[in-house]
Amino acid sequence: QVQLVESGGGLVQPGGSLRLSCAASGFIFSSYTMSWYRQATGKKRELVASITPAGGTTVYADSVKGRFTISRDNARNTVYLQMNSLKPEDTAVYYCTIPTLGRWGQGTQVTVSS
Repeated sequence: QVQLVESGGGLVQPGGSLRLSCAASGFIFSSYTMSWYRQATGKKRELVASITPAGGTTVYADSVKGRFTISRDNARNTVYLQMNSLKPEDTAVYYCTIPTLGRWGQGTQVTVSS
């Protein structure tokens, strides 16, 4: 059974950092592109970043380029999202997903506020 479990969210001040983790199980993790999406209250879910199976290629939304870094550890079946220089507009629920399988985690709340 495919499972994605996000963790690492929380409340952080503007300019701060957080690292999100997504622990995956139930499928061959190293064979799939993984993505992080986010959804702010009242807004559509949007792509934040993606990473190819071996980690050789990453893609970022323009709004997070230079601030966020996606990475993965295929030995640990985990994908990460390092978020630096956080802004209030980064406040959202962040979801881990396997795009080609259409599977999603439960999400983790990130709130950026002073």
